[in-house]
Amino acid sequence: MTIRKLAVTEHPLALEVNDLTVAYQSKPVLWDVDLAVPQGVLMAIVGPNGAGKSTLIKAVLDLVPRASGTIAFFGKPYKQARQLIGYVPQRGSVDWDFPTSVLDVVLMGLYGRLGWFRRPARAHREQAMHALEQVGMADLAARQISQLSGGQQQRTFLARALVQQARLYFMDEPFAAVDAVTERAIVNVLQALRADGRTVLVVHHDLQTVQSYFDWVTLLNVEVIASGATATTFTPDNLRRTYGGRVSFVSAHEAVASAGD
Repeated sequence: MTIRKLAVTEHPLALEVNDLTVAYQSKPVLWDVDLAVPQGVLMAIVGPNGAGKSTLIKAVLDLVPRASGTIAFFGKPYKQARQLIGYVPQRGSVDWDFPTSVLDVVLMGLYGRLGWFRRPARAHREQAMHALEQVGMADLAARQISQLSGGQQQRTFLARALVQQARLYFMDEPFAAVDAVTERAIVNVLQALRADGRTVLVVHHDLQTVQSYFDWVTLLNVEVIASGATATTFTPDNLRRTYGGRVSFVSAHEAVASAGD
């Protein structure tokens, strides 16, 4: 225990959650959640519908009220660590008819550093264009966001997060309803972030890709069922506990939820 405490002191966890409970109209959506996420991992948050996956992200980012619990980012409260955090919300939560361009959406990721009343300089626009290049969207920088496909919208959101140069990223269903080309582009960006020492937490639904995409996984169903390295945590027993027995394995390395997710 002494060694572990020393390690945490020298290298604070990217995210530490203790006793987190969230309830809607007295019904617990998350119950007594404890979570410890080390720095530099690419983590999937998986579980059945209604498990509280998106709520977990929103609760730690103070986007929904908590009934109880404490949250620390790199050993600091959210207000002190805000500029270290990037967030990609669900695509469906955004008004894509708002009259603005792809480049302007990405530049919004810099407002935490610029402030809302300071105009972006040339260097900032170059940063935004670089982020768009990383997700294969540079040639669409001037396009209105209402004219984008679903995959292009998701890439735009990802570029907005990248330009923040955060140390910890939260992404809520970035692979939802995107084509195979966009999914591969997103995976490449996520793995590059991890290689650069960043920490990325992703709400994810496709159990068949967890082992190939992620090195860390949290299995959630209102409570945390298990959390840790994918190789030792993403097991048949833990998946059955998470999905209530509604999981069948097609091989030793692939799993599908028979009732869907």
